[in-house]
Amino acid sequence: MNEAPDLLEAHDVGLSMAESAYRKVRDKLITLDIRPGAPINEAELATELAIGRTPLREGLKRLERDHLVVSYPRRGTFATMVDITELAQISDIRLSLEPLAARRAAEDATDEARDELRRLAASIAELDGDSSDPRALMRFDIAVHRAIYHAAGNPHLEDVLIRYDNLAVRIWFLVLNKLPHVSAHITEHAELLHAIADGDADRAAKLTRQHVADFENSIRTVL
Repeated sequence: MNEAPDLLEAHDVGLSMAESAYRKVRDKLITLDIRPGAPINEAELATELAIGRTPLREGLKRLERDHLVVSYPRRGTFATMVDITELAQISDIRLSLEPLAARRAAEDATDEARDELRRLAASIAELDGDSSDPRALMRFDIAVHRAIYHAAGNPHLEDVLIRYDNLAVRIWFLVLNKLPHVSAHITEHAELLHAIADGDADRAAKLTRQHVADFENSIRTVL
């Protein structure tokens, strides 16, 4: 099986220490490496991630605005709980904005971005879904969505979609062991990536809308 992509490798060169801290902790939170409700031990986390306490605290402030952590006076900072009841609201936003991002990426992506999407599609096409770790497969899902958002060329749209995709991914990871068809959810990305790379905006938007709808339906089947 292809190695799961490094979520911090694609567009993260030259980041500030605070931005790097934010993204590293964010990805531990959305993949539930930091469990919902768990306390954030700043000293241990700074050592583990090889980042300073000051940039870590700056990152945690941003993560609180993203609803991924919550701070209480005299108690400390904790990972937020995953609220399944927010699924419909999150999906409503994604159903409107994800197809827009796919369409913009198909229309406006640079040649470099299109090449990256094709490489990602090729990696996904080579996956052995039957023997793959579901957590590793989900890293492909995250990488695909972030690559599409970036290819759309609108940093404001990219920022909004990453935030809501992060909340959706946390729900997905919470029920991951109950989902029987994770590999199918991931491998269907290859067709979408090729549609965007080939500039087929209508097909890209259609496939994206179906993908987001299927995500919500899959979650609901195991709740």
